[in-house]
Amino acid sequence: MTGETVTAEELTDPEYWVRHVRRPVRFADAVRVLAGQGVTRFLEAGPDGTLTALAQGALDEPAEGTGATLSVPSLRKDKPEAVALLTAVAGLFAHGADVDWPAVVPRTGRVRPVDLPTYAFQRKTYWPTPAEGRHVRDVSGLGLSVTGHPLLGAALAPADSDGVVFTGVLSPRRHPWLRDHVVGGTVLFPGTGFLELVLRGADQVGCDRIDDLTIAVPLVLPDRGGVRIQVVVHGPDPSGSRAVSVFSRPDDTEDAPWTLHATGSVSSTFHTTADQRPTLAYDFAVWPPQDAVPEPMETAYERLTALGLAYGPVFQGLRAMWRRGEEIFAEVALPDAHDDLADRFGIHPALLDSALHAVLLALPGSDDTLRLPFSWTGVSLWASGARHLRVRFTGRGADTVALELADTTGGPVASVETLVLREAGPLAPQNAAARADALYQVDWIKAPTPLATPAEGPLPSVGHTLPDPGSDLADGDVFVRIE
Repeated sequence: MTGETVTAEELTDPEYWVRHVRRPVRFADAVRVLAGQGVTRFLEAGPDGTLTALAQGALDEPAEGTGATLSVPSLRKDKPEAVALLTAVAGLFAHGADVDWPAVVPRTGRVRPVDLPTYAFQRKTYWPTPAEGRHVRDVSGLGLSVTGHPLLGAALAPADSDGVVFTGVLSPRRHPWLRDHVVGGTVLFPGTGFLELVLRGADQVGCDRIDDLTIAVPLVLPDRGGVRIQVVVHGPDPSGSRAVSVFSRPDDTEDAPWTLHATGSVSSTFHTTADQRPTLAYDFAVWPPQDAVPEPMETAYERLTALGLAYGPVFQGLRAMWRRGEEIFAEVALPDAHDDLADRFGIHPALLDSALHAVLLALPGSDDTLRLPFSWTGVSLWASGARHLRVRFTGRGADTVALELADTTGGPVASVETLVLREAGPLAPQNAAARADALYQVDWIKAPTPLATPAEGPLPSVGHTLPDPGSDLADGDVFVRIE
């Protein structure tokens, strides 16, 4: 009540408690006084972290002579009690508090203490583990540049153009999480993966927007071995736009033909600079969305499995879903084991693919029609490394939606002006480039256009007079009537 230390005699005086009820509580002053007396650790004993946030806010400008402080809640409404309490204890321990760990975690045959390093973790684990994309050796001696991207190992800038070629190898062995994306019984590279590849290529050449991207041929991953991929970002045209293409071929066959999987274009708008912060149409700080009706989630992935989408744990990130008129809202998250990997993606393909599950469940005919991403337009990535997303979909047609994505604070992550989904046809056991001696392949065939005899009857003058049927035509002359 006073913001100062209270004596035992004051607390036994009923008048003190009468004043305590009637007068404002000087909570911030009290926290600052404690900090000034050398208190550096605050533990909130209550059902949530409300006072923890207030205390930390009061200590953002510590009193003169005080050091760093820590405020932790013992319980959180969105976490199990044991997890929240142990997290608080661990935070206090990391801040220098003494903890009787044998009382917290009794030593048994399966539980034993392990010495930790004496340096700061800095978000890196102590024990070394294999990491995706880090098997690439130093290729600078070969004239290539290491990208650091989990799917694209190296990049080459051709001498005769202002473009860049990215290369990598995709395989379920090197990228185990890809095994969790099964469509029609086949491990299929997700459509959101193509988007991520192009986002990385665009960023390399200073572009921050995918104007359009169309997936022409799905990429089926083999059970054994892998496929080489190339992302070709061409030089800019007079408007500054760059064409992009994504190819693949089997990793174990040098003379196999390349298959063109996706084409598009990227450009630069410089809309992520500090003086022009991105804004989204919906305020994601209001969550869950007001007046939205929750959708049942108990059988969501059973419904998708019945359509032929047998997603594994990494791709089962849809946590909640709501409807409000024509709007669809969703909440998605990556498994904790992929937290570190998320930092190396612009947006993790499994996280974005999980967001699309809400659309697959909500579109008309969702229980009997399998749809896959076909084309994207107007894609902008505002922030990378997201692990949790709040998503809003708005309809643009029968199979077309617009997307807005934000983090858990409501900050913009990405936006998509239009995403077109198409009904999926039957998938071959392998993609067209999987075997050099395959009896089938995807190719462009020039279709002949037969020229019919000009129809009889008068035609308006268009600068030339149509010849009579059967008359000789000069070389190079072609006359067509269009009605």
